[in-house]
Amino acid sequence: MTLRFPLYIAKRYLISKKRRNVINIISGISVIGVGVGTMALIVIMSIFNGFDNLLQNLYHAFDPDLKITAAEGKSFTPDSITRSVLTSHPDIREFSYIIEENALLKYDDQQFIARLKGVDSNYTKVSGVDTMITSGKFELYDSGIPLAVAGQGVAYSLSLGINRHTPVKCFVPKRDAHFTGSFMDASTAINQKHIYIAGFFSIQQDFDNQYVIVPIDFARDIFGYDDELSSIEVKLKPGADDQAIKAELQASLGDKFLIRDRQEQHALFYKIMASEKWAVFLILSFILLIASFNVIGSLTMLILDKKEDIYTLRSLGTDNKTISRIFLIEGWLITALGAVFGLLIGTVLCWLQMEFGLIKLGGSGSFIIDAYPVILRGIDFVLVFFTVLLIGFLASWYPVRYITGKYL
Repeated sequence: MTLRFPLYIAKRYLISKKRRNVINIISGISVIGVGVGTMALIVIMSIFNGFDNLLQNLYHAFDPDLKITAAEGKSFTPDSITRSVLTSHPDIREFSYIIEENALLKYDDQQFIARLKGVDSNYTKVSGVDTMITSGKFELYDSGIPLAVAGQGVAYSLSLGINRHTPVKCFVPKRDAHFTGSFMDASTAINQKHIYIAGFFSIQQDFDNQYVIVPIDFARDIFGYDDELSSIEVKLKPGADDQAIKAELQASLGDKFLIRDRQEQHALFYKIMASEKWAVFLILSFILLIASFNVIGSLTMLILDKKEDIYTLRSLGTDNKTISRIFLIEGWLITALGAVFGLLIGTVLCWLQMEFGLIKLGGSGSFIIDAYPVILRGIDFVLVFFTVLLIGFLASWYPVRYITGKYL
């Protein structure tokens, strides 16, 4: 009952005609200001969601669900227990053995340091790289001859072409090499092999500019590996709980292995994306706080305009706390109306962008998408709405607390 009466009076004040028309104008401006700020918040956060989802999908085409590496050092030798644990787990669909090292590549007169990634025959069942081929095809052998699939950035740096006439030469220092400073020693301490290019892939700049995928036997030969591996990449069955499986594998394999999920494989990237999103959210919230100063002006003038009503309410026995609550609720109603208006307009704009791609990205088609990606998430609506209500409370509290006490 205590809230029903102030709410009723506040609603009447919101929709009724004031003695001074300027109060109606300022109230309308307040609603529009809050609405525009709310709309900006939900649109920007939805665009960040779109970019985040896009980049995650691109990373997922290259990264496995789980990646097993050595806790110390850069390689390990898998034993029968490791293979048995991975083979017997009911939620693991496939796994692939991987060897990764840097190598100097030479093609005609061009040189480039790239990362050779040796993969076994299961790799296409674990990764989606074979679906991201831009030229040629994903093929690692042709009549027993090893082939490579290079990232688009590596291909550009070396001016690579897809042919079986000019191979790419790969140079890697021997693992047991000891240099004394002479060029003769250097020439005998380097492993050299050549390989032909079967195709190019394009996923994301971080991968395209450094990776060349080769057969694992080729990688073992040039890097001087016997049974060692750099990592084991694991593909889970659809719907599997990656965190639970990660914990189970860690318990089974022990502390000598480090098991990382997709988020942990690029922890810095995801932290930067999250930080950027919330930094923009805070900046826009601050702008919205400034825009809500219109609410202060609107409530200040409304309080002065309704002095006679306040005297009447006091004469009828209404205490000061209830009167203050009337104008506090009035400010909240203005803010809530603007928030609902902003969320509706923001939702419509996001839907139009998702359906028709109205706002295009620059670059004349150089990006993998033409328009800004947008994804609407319910948690963002809840967060934005309550953030706007909090700002509305702060904007309403000042005139209600100080101006009513000073003038009435």
